[in-house]
Amino acid sequence: MPLDEGSWASGAMVSAVFWRTIFFYFLLLVVMRVTGKREIGGLAPVDLVVTILLAELAAIPIQEPERPVLMGAIPIATIMLLQLALSALSLRNRRWRTLLNGSPSVIIKDGKLVPSEMKKIRYTVDDVLEQLRRQGYASVSDVEVAVIETDGNLSVIPKSQRRPLQPRDLSLPTAYEGMALTIITDGEIEYQHLKACGLDMTWLQRELKKRGITDHRDVFCAILDTDGTLFVQRKEDNRWYLQP
Repeated sequence: MPLDEGSWASGAMVSAVFWRTIFFYFLLLVVMRVTGKREIGGLAPVDLVVTILLAELAAIPIQEPERPVLMGAIPIATIMLLQLALSALSLRNRRWRTLLNGSPSVIIKDGKLVPSEMKKIRYTVDDVLEQLRRQGYASVSDVEVAVIETDGNLSVIPKSQRRPLQPRDLSLPTAYEGMALTIITDGEIEYQHLKACGLDMTWLQRELKKRGITDHRDVFCAILDTDGTLFVQRKEDNRWYLQP
């Protein structure tokens, strides 16, 4: 049964939307790669392009009710499939990974700036100093190596004489610290955390009673440290009750 003129027009429109979406995807990706890492803002170029496109593509059919939903769904599905395909390709091929996301840029080496790399990513001396201050370093000479990662963030390896003193530098043994767990949040008991610590309600009620609390719903938060210390704060005040 031959397709009518309307069907052909609809098919041509779907095809046009599909290929236009792919075109703008790569166009935005090229723009993000060319403009440099300082514009990325914590995201890899591919991720930023996907974020921009998805936000715009979702807004168009929402703001234009007369537009068919399919015309909004096709570009979003296209971006999703394209992103999955490129992600799989990047995992298998280093060249594609470098092409899509770029590569880290060493802007400080042996306590000295690397002008050629700074020029390539359009970083000024003031930009570098600002990034260093955010990392807690006042001078370029304090840094052994500084790298602008593919997401635009700065990674710093300080010189050995500028690194904070650590227990291992003094050959001091340290105990395992682990992670503190929230036992009560806004009056609600985190039973899974209580169980993970090997504790029960009897223990919790006893600890609360030591602090003059008879109802756990009166507790704003209770946090158990890895050394067995329990921090408790009531809802109605800002006092903290600490008892090992």
